Amino acid sequence: MLTIGELATYAGVTVRAVRHYHAKGLLPEPERDSSGYRRYDAAAVVELVRIRTLADAGVPLSRVRELLSAGGDEFAAAVGEIDRRLRAEIRERQRHRERIALLAAGDSLALPPEAVAYLDRLRAVGVPEQMVEAERDAWILVAAHLPERMPFYMQVKEAQFDDPSIQQLYRELYDIRTWAPDDPRLDVVADRLVEQFEAVPDDAWDEGALPDDLAGLLDGVFLTSVPGAQRILARLESQGWTGWTNIRRVARVR
Repeated sequence: MLTIGELATYAGVTVRAVRHYHAKGLLPEPERDSSGYRRYDAAAVVELVRIRTLADAGVPLSRVRELLSAGGDEFAAAVGEIDRRLRAEIRERQRHRERIALLAAGDSLALPPEAVAYLDRLRAVGVPEQMVEAERDAWILVAAHLPERMPFYMQVKEAQFDDPSIQQLYRELYDIRTWAPDDPRLDVVADRLVEQFEAVPDDAWDEGALPDDLAGLLDGVFLTSVPGAQRILARLESQGWTGWTNIRRVARVR
């Protein structure tokens, strides 16, 4: 006859586990002997080993009692069902690992590879990280609404970025966010933008336009983050252009 500690040792579990199995009704709890101890026989060891084996295999404790008393066919069917559940859990955990890998990958969490490459190019030419992050957040919005259009948009942006003046403008945009709303340098920036706009065929603006509601959301970010945004937009309009996200030619404002 064995004490609870000896039983646990024989079966390769802890005393706490034995008591837990008692509480769950999986392992009968013997009466105390005249000395006040509970004593276990060899049959208890065998039963405890079977319980431990099933639990270690991933069988929920709620089903262990059922399997302990099951016949051969019933046992095989139940094990097959448990195996399918475990495989489903493994697939789900693999998906979790893939999501964790995306989190570790930074920009690629919510952006396609071509957008990640574009952001890396911004960094490579010296665009401040704060501007890269702002650009990233904008493209996350676009990718969420128009994922099928992202390859086209990134192709357009990459082509624009072949122009050194565009690269310089991006490097300066972070500083522009610190300028006062009436800073005359804002007019110079707007005039440089007009030069860029004039070099683009008119039909290209319509081809690359975003839905108005999404464009309005992105315009709002520009208006709230750049104190001189209104002055830049007014200057653009005086030169025959309107918009920030969806740029369109209009009649000059005198």
